[in-house]
Parts: sequence; structure tokens; C-alpha cells
Amino acid sequence: MVGRHAARSRRAALTALGALVLTALPSAASAAPPPVPGPRPAVARTPDAAVAPARLLSAMERDLKLAPGQAAARLVNEAEAGTRAGMLRNTLGDRFAGAWVSGATSAELTVATTDAADTAAIEAQGAEAAVVDRNLAELRAVKEKLDAAAVRMGTRQTPVWSVDVKANRVAVQATGKALAKAFLAVAGVSDKDVDVRVSPDQPRVLEDLVGGDAFYINDQARCSIGFSVTKDEQQGFATAGHCGDPGATTTGFNEAAQGTFQASTFPGKDMAWVAVNSGWTATPDVKAQDGEKIQIAGSVEALVGASVCRSGSTTGWHCGTVQQHDTSVTYPEGTVTGLTRTTVCAEPGDSGGPYVSGTQAQGTTSGGSGDCTNGGTTFYQPINPTLSDFGLTLKTTSAASQTPAPQDNAAADAWAAGRVYEVGTTVSFDGVRYRCLQSHQAQGAGSPASTPALWQRV
Repeated sequence: MVGRHAARSRRAALTALGALVLTALPSAASAAPPPVPGPRPAVARTPDAAVAPARLLSAMERDLKLAPGQAAARLVNEAEAGTRAGMLRNTLGDRFAGAWVSGATSAELTVATTDAADTAAIEAQGAEAAVVDRNLAELRAVKEKLDAAAVRMGTRQTPVWSVDVKANRVAVQATGKALAKAFLAVAGVSDKDVDVRVSPDQPRVLEDLVGGDAFYINDQARCSIGFSVTKDEQQGFATAGHCGDPGATTTGFNEAAQGTFQASTFPGKDMAWVAVNSGWTATPDVKAQDGEKIQIAGSVEALVGASVCRSGSTTGWHCGTVQQHDTSVTYPEGTVTGLTRTTVCAEPGDSGGPYVSGTQAQGTTSGGSGDCTNGGTTFYQPINPTLSDFGLTLKTTSAASQTPAPQDNAAADAWAAGRVYEVGTTVSFDGVRYRCLQSHQAQGAGSPASTPALWQRV
């Protein structure tokens, strides 16, 4: 594939970033209940929200310029905010226009609505109400017009567009205003629906320019391992689609034979998974600096404004915040849709590496602009679509190897471990109906009845 990572001389005794280790080595509702006036109500938080290794917290403090103790408080607040936002999204229905957190410790949750009458209900959940003109569905419809136009025209000079819920508009990044105007004209999109941002940046997939690879592809390229996954009894890992085509072979950080790319999508999406041989064992671990590990507990999607940290074989741990979900990016190889934009820096060779929010898997590094010396912007492929598209189960601290339930309407009613659920989906479990509050892959040990942060009884 054009633009693959150029190989360099290997270095011995590399530290693998990702979640695979050698077997011989130790692994380290319908509507919400009526609003209750008064102080912010207590809500359940995402499991393991308060559990984070010191190395992750210190990286957050460094990159987000937080005071001691603020990183841990931020993770707890973000987990609770996700539940509140989910409850309000289900309550507001088509009036919902997005949600985001702000403040040093993410203590402020804002929920946008198109109806001022919703203000009391939003404030009763401890959030601030923002009354806006367009609901989330309308914003996404504008972006879909731009996605369709990108198929008909070159967008290298208008390389990024996304739903910006904080601005209640669709943001288009272009190298010049005239170029953005031409893009909007082809898409049939009005200027009033779009915020044009002029920037010389042109994102690229993070190609390898140096040695020190996490894993090699066909002995010619390298990327970083993302998250361990299973499919039936087969173990493997998720990574970026631009790292390799189906059938490409991989070797590990120790230069031992490792596996084969089973499926890969790029451009369009940027996702892939590699099946490994018996010499490798999938674990829930993601390695941080100095050998410390973070164990993945699930894949609950973080809100806009939430903190997120990335691990990569070139630059190690770096943290930032989620800027926008549902972002489309044009690389030299083509356009990728459905990415998440962040303020985290990255460099060539970090491609495919994991993004986490606390102990929740978020996605795998796709590309970006800038570097970790001067700062930059990066985009990740969300992990839940990867799991759903390829029928994979994320390896977590609670999930055993299993086959995900089919992603079809016939099997959608009964809750099943391994299925990826979106906000608003309703399921039955033990004769009771529940509605999903936060997008995630269901874990075997986390039924709707036992995870009130993720499911609301109808």
C-alpha cells in the first residue's frame, strides 16, 4: 500500500508496546427517571474508573499540566459524566445535541439541547445546559454530505472535517478559505452550518522513519501493537489498517515469528487485526514507561473533552484530550471516516498503538500532524467499530475468550457478552428491559443488572 512505513535497521532487546507477551515470560431505558432537584445526584461510574497506575497519572499531570491529585480526580469525574450524559441523551431523544466535559478535573459536564425547556432536567443531573440550534442528527447529516462529496473530489487541501458538538457546527480544516468554499459547494452544504479553520497542516499516517520497532510487517515495515483480542479460540491483536494488508506476516519485538494479518481496512476506515501463533499469549496489558502496565477493563467510549493517553513504540506515553468524535481525515492514500481527533502528540512508528482513558480502551493510532517536540494533533480509529466489524472480543481483566454475538437485528434483543452496544440500544436480560447509556463492548462479567453505569433499567 502506498505510504507504508519504511523499514530501518532493528535494535535488539526492544520493549514491545501493546498487550501481547511471550508465553514464556510472566505478564505482569426509555426516559430517565423524573429529575430530582438539589445537589448533583450520585451515579454509578464505569467499572475500574478510579484504578490507574501511577505512571499513567504522572503522564496526565505532565501533558495536561495538572496538579498532584487532579489526574485521579479527573478520571473519576469523566467516568461519572459519561453515565450522566447517557441518561440525558436517552431522555432528550432527538433534542440531544452532544455532551462534553471541561475544567482541570473534568468537573463540569455540559449537555446541549435544542429545547430550552430541557434545562431543568439537565441541571437536575448535575450538568450545565447549552441551548443550541441543531441537534446531533442534523450535525451528522451535514458531515455525511461532506463525506459523500469527498468521494467525488480531491480533499487533500481540505483534509479534516468533523462534528464539533461544542460549537454546534461541523468544522472543516482547509489550507485556504477558497478551497473550503469549493468543498462546501460540491457537498451542497451552507456556510452557516460549517466553521472553516485555515491551517497548513496535512495529516499523514504515522510512517516509520527510525528503528526500534514494536513489531515488523513482512520484514519491511513496523507499527505498534494496539490491544489484545480473541476470535473464537484464536488470539491476536488490533492495530491500524494502514500497517498491513491481509496475509502480511509479522514478527515481534524479539524478531521471533509472530502472526498474520487476518483482515485490514484502509482507507475508508483504519483498522486491522493480526492472528498470532502459539508462541504468543493475549493479555489485557498495555505497557507504559519503565515496564509498568495498565490492564484494560473495557471499551467504554470517552466524552469530548475527556482525557486520553496513547502508547507508541517511538514516543512512549503521551496524554491529551478528546476534541471531536466522528472525524473524517484525508491522507495521501485516501479518506478515512469515523476517527476521533485528539490533542495527543505522536510520531512515525506509533501507528496502531493503543489509546486509553483510564482503564478503558478507546482506539488505535491512525495518523496526524506535528510531533512530540513541538506538539500536534492525532486521530485514532475507535476500537468498538473494529471489534464489531471483525467479530473480535477485546481481552480485558474480566472477559474470557469468547465469540461475540452476531451484530444483526435478529439477535439484538437479548443482551450478550461480546456484542458492541451503542447509546440508546435496548436489550432484555433476565426478563428485564435495559437501555444502553455508554457505547461499549459487553464484558462477560458485566451484565446490565450489575453495571448501572452502562445500563439503565427501563
